Amino acid sequence: MDKRAADRRIKELREEINYHNYLYYVLDSPEISDAEYDRLMQQLAGLEKAYPPLITTDSPTQRVGAPPLEEFKSVTHTIPMLSLSNTETEEETLEFDRRIKRFLHLHEEMGIEYVAETKLDGLAVEVVYEGGILTVGSTRGDGFTGEDVTLNLRTIKTIPLNLIKRHEPAPERLEVRGEVFLKLRDFRELNRKREESGGQLFANPRNAAAGSLRQLNPNITAKRPLDIFFYGTGEVRGRRFETHWDVLNTLKSWGLKTNPLNRLCYGIGRVIEYYKEIGNMRDSLEYEIDGVVVKVNSLELQDRLGAVARSPRWAIAYKFEPRQGTTKILKIEAHVGRTGILTPVAIMEPVRIGGVTVSRSTLHNQDEIDRKDVRAGDWVLIQRAGDVIPEVVKVITSKRTGEEIPYRLPDRCPVCGSDALKEDVYYRCTGINCPAQLKERIRHFASRRAMDIEGLGEKLTEQLVDKRLVKNLSDIYYLTKGQIAALERMADKSAQNIIDAIEASKGRGLSRVVFALGIRHVGEHTGKVLAQRFGDIERLLSAREEELLETNEIGPEIAQSVIKFFSQDDNKKEIKRLRDAGIRFPIIQTAREGKLQGKVFVLTGTLKSWTRDEAKERIESVGGHVTSSVSENTDFVVAGEEPGSKARKAKELGVKIITEDEFLKML
Repeated sequence: MDKRAADRRIKELREEINYHNYLYYVLDSPEISDAEYDRLMQQLAGLEKAYPPLITTDSPTQRVGAPPLEEFKSVTHTIPMLSLSNTETEEETLEFDRRIKRFLHLHEEMGIEYVAETKLDGLAVEVVYEGGILTVGSTRGDGFTGEDVTLNLRTIKTIPLNLIKRHEPAPERLEVRGEVFLKLRDFRELNRKREESGGQLFANPRNAAAGSLRQLNPNITAKRPLDIFFYGTGEVRGRRFETHWDVLNTLKSWGLKTNPLNRLCYGIGRVIEYYKEIGNMRDSLEYEIDGVVVKVNSLELQDRLGAVARSPRWAIAYKFEPRQGTTKILKIEAHVGRTGILTPVAIMEPVRIGGVTVSRSTLHNQDEIDRKDVRAGDWVLIQRAGDVIPEVVKVITSKRTGEEIPYRLPDRCPVCGSDALKEDVYYRCTGINCPAQLKERIRHFASRRAMDIEGLGEKLTEQLVDKRLVKNLSDIYYLTKGQIAALERMADKSAQNIIDAIEASKGRGLSRVVFALGIRHVGEHTGKVLAQRFGDIERLLSAREEELLETNEIGPEIAQSVIKFFSQDDNKKEIKRLRDAGIRFPIIQTAREGKLQGKVFVLTGTLKSWTRDEAKERIESVGGHVTSSVSENTDFVVAGEEPGSKARKAKELGVKIITEDEFLKML
């Protein structure tokens, strides 16, 4: 393909990808599969790589990859982003309607057309399009000047880099305003990952969205699942509107995502009905809202009404009942989660917040307790956001009497009594059979890369633990066919298959057992390293710290975690029970010589003979090494069916590509 043909095809691909983004993110009505979409993106990326001068900033491939900034620059809004006045009662909202009519000299019985929108609890931004191409993005700031977060906004997939022009041409200039937010499930998942990595938790979805958008490194923002709803405009050149409802519909046609819950309401009575309806469904929404925004629909009337101070006369925020309240902490307890982390929880005098009675609140970790100086007996301000766990906002120190009791997390697990090891800001139980984390440990133990017990999935694990048939990991190997067959949805044949899978797992080898035990910081690869170094479970049990540190790839953190784990009496007993049950600890010896010794492989595409894990294990058993990316140090790329970008990179670097048949002959 010559450059002219490539240029034409690149433009076609960009338009097609933009349109499919519009169907997926704005209309929620995709017409192609994810795989087909990925192929379009790969084709575009390939052409742009072949013809770098044809790459433009509005290309779908250019969302991520900019270097970190040293600081944010300032952006002045052409038209100020005003804040809204609030109403909190029905009477105040009715007075808002009467006030508008008085200002416009209208009869009180006349109905005004309003647009009612859910008020998202997120971060307001403005995005500027010149000729349909995104050029600048900024935060609201003080309403007049915001921060330039263009690079970060470009990473949000629901913000088009190029407006859709299939329905009508893009305006010369469009300043569009929206609210960036995190869905509740994404907020919980983000906090879960931060908790596992020892990071500080975000207080609420709004805090998380703001923190994600204000990263100096846009590559960090790109990893956060931010979303946006657009709700209005600033300056617009080249397109005139008569109503706000027209604005919203036109924004949607240009590929700018608007909230499907927006409603056109004739008369303030309809607005109040909408408010009650949204209030009833508030806790079922996938994002956090704190009220309803009410806007006069006619843009001509908006102009006549104008603004007072920094708030428009033509709009209000009709707020929901506050989700904060004050109460007294009766005591603080340590709860043990499924991963063994000890979390301090405040037990409080019940208080009603946002229609729900709250009597417990997470305190996150000891550092948070110390930072906020939370004590048993304190009066505190707490808040609740949707179905997110209530949390303490601050201590009301003016109510202290001197009888409040400071709190420290225990150094032993309150459930099983094992040592609680401090890791960064968290304390974690080291007991292998702690009831609080047993189900999660069993799932890991039986997983494919660990002991690979086929059929021992989540539902069966739930039944085995709930019926007290399995109280520790080793109990798995003492189960009988009759016990399993008696469980729900388990026939004789299914039970026998489980027993056979358990029996087969006894010969997985030392490295798989070490990984399956769930020792903190010991993953699949580290399990292999430890198995090769010590060769026997008894030697590993008695290993000294200096022996571990002498082992290649084992640092102080892993060494201390291994020693702490095997120093627990319960864990030693569990190892003995596993051995008594018939677990064998053979080591797959790595070949010392041979033509594959030290050779580096990369696998791409789908292999017919083996899974990726099986192929990797086979290569390593004869001295080779498998990596996930192609480099100049790669010796062979094994290409299965539908090989991906790794095969293309191998061609560029001159790395030898072999078929699966050639790979089998080589082995």
